Amino acid sequence: MRKRNRHVRAVLAGTTAAVLGLAGCDALGGGGAEGSSGAHARGAKPPPAPLWDSSPASVAAVGDSITRGFDACTVLADCPEVSWATGSSAEVNSLAVRLLGPAKARTHSWNHAATGARMADVPAQMARAAAEKPQLVTVMAGANDACRNSTAAMTSVADFRAQFQDALGTLRRALPKTQVYVMSVPDLKRLWSQGRTNVLGKQVWKLGLCPSMLGDADALDAAATLRRNTVQQRVEAYNSVLKEVCAKDARCRFDGGAVYAFRFGTDQLSHWDWFHPSKDGQARLAEMAYRGVTAKTP
Repeated sequence: MRKRNRHVRAVLAGTTAAVLGLAGCDALGGGGAEGSSGAHARGAKPPPAPLWDSSPASVAAVGDSITRGFDACTVLADCPEVSWATGSSAEVNSLAVRLLGPAKARTHSWNHAATGARMADVPAQMARAAAEKPQLVTVMAGANDACRNSTAAMTSVADFRAQFQDALGTLRRALPKTQVYVMSVPDLKRLWSQGRTNVLGKQVWKLGLCPSMLGDADALDAAATLRRNTVQQRVEAYNSVLKEVCAKDARCRFDGGAVYAFRFGTDQLSHWDWFHPSKDGQARLAEMAYRGVTAKTP
């Protein structure tokens, strides 16, 4: 019996030691497993950097007369110092100034936009911008593709798409990691409706400013309405193209239609032509762009 008791006690002691040993591992968080995961954590690669940097160190702009500040200072003239993208005016507080500060913006921002430019001109502008090696390029083009002598002369949607793709491709071949921020084409019909009540503005329009939309500004007959609606539909199609093409590029952001949706009032329109943005309008564009560029998610 004593031998049997000794045997039972031996078995119990061994079982207890085993249980305590397992409990000890659990209390320490599973020593063997922790050692393995700790080694794995030490050897793991850091998470990849986000593709979008909300604090780029340099900015280049391409596009048309809006980015050149046309008619914002004097009649029928560029005024790049009030450009929403790269201007130096404290009144506008451009995107470049907001991102870089006034001093750095003077040396690290470039405006390659041109009054009258269409999307077909943007690839060449993009090549010139790429030579500056900017970390961010802004694009605002398309209004002149719709502002033609007639609706038949407007840039086709297919050509507009191919030209925008060419522009992005031109940049990507030179600078694969440069970011692109794309502003939507403004609501041209709304600009017409705001400016058509101003006599001076309509006189300037007669010089040939966006005839497909602004021609015969007071005409409200069926033909004029159809013409303006056709232009409007083309602008909406251009914006869809900008959104779709940009979405295929991991370092491209579209403004989500913010410019198109913005309700430019008389204070935001040039008092020279009642069509292009005024200094106040340029400031609003700068604000919209800054929000879009610095947002954590598109």
